[in-house]
Amino acid sequence: MTGAAGTRGGTVGIVLVSHSRALAEAARDLATGLMASVSAPIEIAAGLADGGLGTDAAVVAAAIERLAAQPGNQGVLVIADLGSAIMSAEAALERLSPAAASRARLSPAPFVEGLIGAHGAAGIGLDLEAVVAEAAKAAPAKAAQIS
Repeated sequence: MTGAAGTRGGTVGIVLVSHSRALAEAARDLATGLMASVSAPIEIAAGLADGGLGTDAAVVAAAIERLAAQPGNQGVLVIADLGSAIMSAEAALERLSPAAASRARLSPAPFVEGLIGAHGAAGIGLDLEAVVAEAAKAAPAKAAQIS
């Protein structure tokens, strides 16, 4: 599902890559629900076509390309849940057109916390590198809370 574009001239889109479509939808709903005052496009590339668990690099690549083609798109951040989802995301990045590939990044951020940070940053119109950085802050921030 794609959300509305940001309020500034363009926004960074986010692709969620998960083994579970339900998990990705719940993460998206949490992020958009917690920050209803901001908006950034989120595509879900999760689960298999038959409804089972898994990931598909072609589906991930298509989601990135759709976001990259949106008017005013400032880049695409990909956030993946587990090992083979990361591998699918990496394979997807290799399949992209040169224009889309130059504006796409794979985040090492934790799935939910990274999404929330990225959604907020993209939703206020920050550029791709700032959105990437905001997502990456999620793991150390969580570790600091637990310590």
